[in-house]
Amino acid sequence: MPSNRLIVALDLPDVAQARDMAATLGDAVSFYKIGMELAYGGGLALVEEFSRAGKQVFVDLKLHDIGATVEKATAQIARLGARFLTVHAFPQTLAAARRGVGDSPLQVLGVTVMTSYDDSDLAACGYRLNVRDLVALRAKQAQEAGIAGLILSPEELVATREAVGRALLLVTPGVRPAGAALGDQKRVATPAQAFARGADYIVVGRPILAAPEPRAAALAIQAEIATATS
Repeated sequence: MPSNRLIVALDLPDVAQARDMAATLGDAVSFYKIGMELAYGGGLALVEEFSRAGKQVFVDLKLHDIGATVEKATAQIARLGARFLTVHAFPQTLAAARRGVGDSPLQVLGVTVMTSYDDSDLAACGYRLNVRDLVALRAKQAQEAGIAGLILSPEELVATREAVGRALLLVTPGVRPAGAALGDQKRVATPAQAFARGADYIVVGRPILAAPEPRAAALAIQAEIATATS
């Protein structure tokens, strides 16, 4: 369903504000992301709560540690009933997360390159590959690890979709409605552009949360998705 393809990032400091925002958005949104800020403010309790209310939940913790730790952490998230969990797309981390999923319906998404990074940022971190080539490598490694999908910016969608076909879900942050502020994002697109390039889901936070009328902002994006995917 097109309405399920918008994931609203509840990048809020506490559970009370997250509940209030979800109540404000109501049936305009059926899929939420709980990231580090909210998770560390007690937000993991919302995974089960939202799931019972018929919502889907994406836990965005970007796990990366030794294999045993990632495997056990993934198993804990799986018990909460989340739909998606992110880990950094390093081969050992991907493999460990896949083991942690077990027989649960949890789907692991590998974070390729953060949308706030560009080629110069990767060079400063010591990478010899540029963004495009590193994302391509991560996509190949994700397929080999047998995980469900990738997190990647709109700029890499076309090449990645051509490379992986429908074998991987492509989930795209860095999405901004036309005219919205970019914030700390460097590789962005509008919702319609993201789906035209091959996205399965988009993640949107501030353009909805900071809008004067968040529900209206979410409905406008849903309408754009419906047009782009019809």
